[in-house]
Amino acid sequence: MKKYFGILCYVVCQILFSGDILAQSPSTSIAPQGKQPLAGVSAERLDRIDQMLDETVRSNQVPGLVALIVKDGKIVYHEAKGLADVRSGTRMGKDRVFRIASQSKAITSTAVMMLWEEGKFRLDDPISKYIPEFADPQILAGFRYGDSSYSTKPSPREITVRHLLTHTSGLGYGMIDSNEQMKMIYQKAGIVDLFTTEEVTISDNIKKLAKLPLHHEPGTKFTYSEGLDVLGYFVEVVSGMPFDQFLQKRIFDPMGMSNTGFYLTDKQGEKLVTIHHKVNGAWEPFPVTFYDPDYPKSGARTFFSGGAGLSSTTEDYAKFLQMYLNGGAYNGTRFLSPITVQTIMSNQVGDLLGDGGKDYGLAFGIVDEKGVAQGGIGSLGTFDWGGYFNTQYFADPVTNTIGIIMKQTQGGTGDESAWKFRQMVFSAIE
Repeated sequence: MKKYFGILCYVVCQILFSGDILAQSPSTSIAPQGKQPLAGVSAERLDRIDQMLDETVRSNQVPGLVALIVKDGKIVYHEAKGLADVRSGTRMGKDRVFRIASQSKAITSTAVMMLWEEGKFRLDDPISKYIPEFADPQILAGFRYGDSSYSTKPSPREITVRHLLTHTSGLGYGMIDSNEQMKMIYQKAGIVDLFTTEEVTISDNIKKLAKLPLHHEPGTKFTYSEGLDVLGYFVEVVSGMPFDQFLQKRIFDPMGMSNTGFYLTDKQGEKLVTIHHKVNGAWEPFPVTFYDPDYPKSGARTFFSGGAGLSSTTEDYAKFLQMYLNGGAYNGTRFLSPITVQTIMSNQVGDLLGDGGKDYGLAFGIVDEKGVAQGGIGSLGTFDWGGYFNTQYFADPVTNTIGIIMKQTQGGTGDESAWKFRQMVFSAIE
């Protein structure tokens, strides 16, 4: 019943708001509000948001941030607070570049679905049809801590493209996996989880990953994974283009996302925000751990992580989200059909994500009826996700509203601005 209610609500919303969203989709682009009155947004409540973000920086919850709100294709709020680099005292700016980590997944999913629209594959095709190394997958059955050796059992089914898009493939996430045994297996195999400055390619990494055991049978559980990294390589195989070039040619250039990519030019590198963490209450640059924070502007520049490798700005990412609110078109270019957008934003995992107010589509979290009732996270069908370095986004197709807040921190900081920002944005809609 829940499934059909959600579909009905989505269709009704599309009909009611088609004049604002789908009908104008080819031309609706992100633009400044200008000096006109704020249509559909309370100026007083935007000021509340601004004060809350000022307090977030003043109380040392984060060293700096950039926040952006778009309503009906107009930027109604875009402010930078605090510092981009504490040691040098460099001020934050609205055009600063952030490592968006898992916000890369939505862009990779979009590339996959653009190829799907061209009839290149079916969502329920086994991935081994395109990457043979994934044939005959095995599930972890036993593990020996002494030497990290393990035993496996055959999986009853293969991993499909849909499984990879929905984190139901059974793959793990190495160093950030919740399972210690999988962490050790991935580390021993030399799997790159996020990105690297070393001379590694995604084809090398994914072919190694394909030989490792799965958490579980594909399609039976939601396990956050490197599935979108696999699909970055899949895009290369299916399109015949390097993944970074495909994104640049097919998405970033036509959308005008001029500051989004896997690697930064020298000029863009000057705008990269430092990752900070707290040491004895003071902000310090985050050190090199299993990844190098300088990744986007240094190193071999050969690794294109579809799950975590992109950097971007708030305005660039807003253009990408507006494309979805427009029903798949932006700036005069159609990237996806409205029907494909509906598929992407439909619950693809049943009850596997739990009953916490969110469903999961094709690499997007989606607010369901329970989430609407909980309050503060948007209308039915609002889609969202975040990134490892404290970046978050949400986009509401009913009110045609986008919210993005970007920071670059790791570890506990006491930061509560993410939930406050989202709750207060929806409270400002009139």
